[in-house]
Amino acid sequence: MRTGHDLELVHVTKRYGGSAVAVSDVSHLFAGGSYVCLLGPSGCGKSSTLRMIAGHETVTEGSILLEGKDVTRLPPAKRGTAMMFQSYALFPHLSVTDNVAFSLKMKGVDGAARRAKAAEMLELVDMQRYADRLPSQLSGGQQQRVALARALITGPQVLLLDEPLSALDPFLRVRMRGELKRLQRELGISFIHVTHGQDEALALADEIVVMNNAKIEQAGPAREVFNAPATEFVARFMGGHNVVSLPRGRFAIRCDEIRLVSGPEGQLSGQEAVVQAVEYQGAHVALTVRAAGDQEIVALIPEAAFFERPKQPGDAVRLAWDEGRLHRLHA
Repeated sequence: MRTGHDLELVHVTKRYGGSAVAVSDVSHLFAGGSYVCLLGPSGCGKSSTLRMIAGHETVTEGSILLEGKDVTRLPPAKRGTAMMFQSYALFPHLSVTDNVAFSLKMKGVDGAARRAKAAEMLELVDMQRYADRLPSQLSGGQQQRVALARALITGPQVLLLDEPLSALDPFLRVRMRGELKRLQRELGISFIHVTHGQDEALALADEIVVMNNAKIEQAGPAREVFNAPATEFVARFMGGHNVVSLPRGRFAIRCDEIRLVSGPEGQLSGQEAVVQAVEYQGAHVALTVRAAGDQEIVALIPEAAFFERPKQPGDAVRLAWDEGRLHRLHA
């Protein structure tokens, strides 16, 4: 479901202490009703970008527009966004219901109306049966759901999530990914989700915005960013790719596109590589090899194929791939 609430960053810069640049001249249009992941390593500027959108950080230069309206200087409660913090930041002395209803209390909404609205939100995140508990009586995943309900109760046009799954164990993280995606679809509002996890971004995002060194390195649909990385940084950061130097430039090729062959075939026909490491990964075996020009290349070999003709570190192998699967990288 697409809403009209587009969010736009126009030449946004954030400096700390005059010289340290956290975000440098970033412009981007976040389509209304989409799930966007801001992805990148620690210190790349993604959390600063999110906090500026929320109004928790001032913008040094540039503008933030929501539905065409300039919200750059508005306080957080007045701009149509809501933020869910990494730490959840629940009030320990308040019940689940009162935590969720807190922002409505601050707005002067009467008790019965805000409790009714809080009950509706708790039902949305499947937490209605815990309404009277304190945060300390909840698991991490349950606290997260309460924090989500509290962020959603104001009816934001854009929900901002700062590494919301980082505190959860791997099994719960995967389950909550599904919950977030379901909620976003049901509500039809934009979710902008900061993460440094490539798997998380690929699983959730309609659009991935990859940040590096305070700038946007590449933005596009999840599948496009993974299969057609624009730069060496994106190829390496997304994972699942090799970056190879060939006489005509630098290219990315997916690890699962590389084959082991016995005769001359493909780009590296007849060129030997030496196995450095073998790692069993379940459906695949990851083979790290060193090829000509001291290039380290990872090949993901289907499990059955590998164990038909297993390899050990030190073994000589030949690699091949289809020319059409090479993806040229820009500087």
